[in-house]
Amino acid sequence: MKTTRNLVICLLGIAAVVMAYFCVTSVTTPIKFEKIKAARDVEVIKHLVDLRTAEVEYHHQKGVFTASYDTLLAFLKTAPKKEVLKEGSLTDKQLEAGLTEHKAVKIMNEAKKKALKKNSFEDNDALYAYVWQNDKDVISNGLAGFRRDTIELNMLQSLYKGEYDESNIDAMVEIPYSNGQRFELEVNNDYKTSQGIRVPLFEARAPFESYLGDLNEQELVNLVDREGKLDHYTGLKVGDIYAPNNNAGNWE
Repeated sequence: MKTTRNLVICLLGIAAVVMAYFCVTSVTTPIKFEKIKAARDVEVIKHLVDLRTAEVEYHHQKGVFTASYDTLLAFLKTAPKKEVLKEGSLTDKQLEAGLTEHKAVKIMNEAKKKALKKNSFEDNDALYAYVWQNDKDVISNGLAGFRRDTIELNMLQSLYKGEYDESNIDAMVEIPYSNGQRFELEVNNDYKTSQGIRVPLFEARAPFESYLGDLNEQELVNLVDREGKLDHYTGLKVGDIYAPNNNAGNWE
């Protein structure tokens, strides 16, 4: 009798421990899942933003988006990026008098052409110094010190400021924590608005399963189910191939 009683007490104790474990786990597991998800979201979003930067620049130069990573990566590695170096700015008084940035640049370009016909210059600095001091149109419009030069830079350096180079740019299109899966990439270059205006669109996506698949399975199922019922994309994405959204991310 005493043995049976001790056995029952022992079993009840074990049951209490098991129940306590499951109670604690039911609370800590979702918290742990959300904490890890939040940290990974930050990294995935970073890649999506970088990918958007690449697609927007490609569109700027080509007029369309591309769904080919080979094409996009080759573009980033080989295409030049034109930038305008600016020195000096127009005053309110000049703007009120009708002088625009476009007109000022035109005046400067004409002045440089005239100067180069008459003289040779060691470099651009010397050329500008000459026209600022001697060209009557530049002087009369108060453009001494005004300078605009278009230069070609390395695309990767220009867009990403040294964060990527040819050795690591391929990693940008891979979803973090996905074992090498690439972002799902689609384009719609033939979309037309109700006014008949063509607006090229692109979309890059990372499903939750791709970067959270190694976490708690039930929590992942719950997340996908919850977002699906809200008619949300079940993951992180940027852009939209069905409607213009200014290439926004669904976290923004």
